[in-house]
Amino acid sequence: MKIKNSITAYLIALCGILTPAFAQAATPVMGAERTQLLTSLVADSRVGLLVNHTSIVGDRQTHLLDTLLALGVNVVKIYAPEHGFRGNEDAGATVNDERDPRTGLPIVSLYGRNRKPTAAQLADIDVIVFDIQDVGTRFFTYISTMHYAMEACAETGKRFIVCDRPNPNDFVDGPMRRKGYESFVGMHPIPVLHGLTVGELALMINGEGWLSGGVKCDLTVVEMQGWRHGDEYRLPVKPSPNLPDYQSVRLYPSLCFFEGTAVSVGRGTPFPFTVIGYPDSKGGEFTFTPKSLLGFDTNPMYKDRVCYGDDLRALPFEGGLSLSFVTDFYRRMGSDEKAFFTRPQTFDLLAGSDELRQQIIAGMTDEAIRTTWQADLDAYRALREKYLLY
Repeated sequence: MKIKNSITAYLIALCGILTPAFAQAATPVMGAERTQLLTSLVADSRVGLLVNHTSIVGDRQTHLLDTLLALGVNVVKIYAPEHGFRGNEDAGATVNDERDPRTGLPIVSLYGRNRKPTAAQLADIDVIVFDIQDVGTRFFTYISTMHYAMEACAETGKRFIVCDRPNPNDFVDGPMRRKGYESFVGMHPIPVLHGLTVGELALMINGEGWLSGGVKCDLTVVEMQGWRHGDEYRLPVKPSPNLPDYQSVRLYPSLCFFEGTAVSVGRGTPFPFTVIGYPDSKGGEFTFTPKSLLGFDTNPMYKDRVCYGDDLRALPFEGGLSLSFVTDFYRRMGSDEKAFFTRPQTFDLLAGSDELRQQIIAGMTDEAIRTTWQADLDAYRALREKYLLY
């Protein structure tokens, strides 16, 4: 059967996932590219792949599914996170089970009826191989899906393998998630920017007993080669529909807080997470109009309404977390709590508690707010050291 590159060609044609905006000079060897090691780990096993459109290996022209099938690995099932196997579903949209038209393999949604694999959905596999690109933030849901898959594997005696990839937002910064604010955008008591690869985070989840009931997963991390913490990494594919380029990935940790406010982050435009605005001229001089945009967002906030705000596409930004975007816009809107924090519960879940929202309302400076994080960040950095691989 001629399967080599079939999935890759299908995904590229459907999603346009390879974008020049992500081009990068030096490329590390991904865990998934260490095929001899990976195939030895899954030899004589029934394999389930927890993958999406970012699971590209080699010369970035081949999907991991194609690679493993061509090597004779017994892949029997695909599991898909938010945005689906092809990465083109809207944020928050239900992803349905389906069958891959190219290989005939069943695709089990982990962002539909259930977010944790059931025992029945794991019954015909021996091991899950996870290979999805993260962006290094606590609220990016691919790591929540990884958590639930690890938990299900621990409970059913299945193995779990993480093929590691770099963290493009490799910083430790932001408020911690507090107890009582657990959610799918905040599974773990870590800062907004956790400074870990997905493999390191999996080791931390396992090692700290964060899986339900303190169960331990039979976990293996296939490490990368040629990357160390602090190395810049520009993603070769967009990790989700609304992070189309390097600038959006870098700004995402800072701008995602706006999802709990009245301010648009440019969903429904070709440049989401690089513009911010509000349908009132007091928002700023730059304007944009969100539209139903296939491949980005088909039902964006303020659809067909002119928004006024800021264009951040050319803004020099070194990365990390900046509060200034949110606090400046809050003041721009008259420091009106109810007008700005239109979805306070969402804001609090993203922030990890209600502390940040209350600090902004109280008029604390950005520097004063950041000071309140430091003791927690120092303790977290010490914990993080136990799990670093690079």
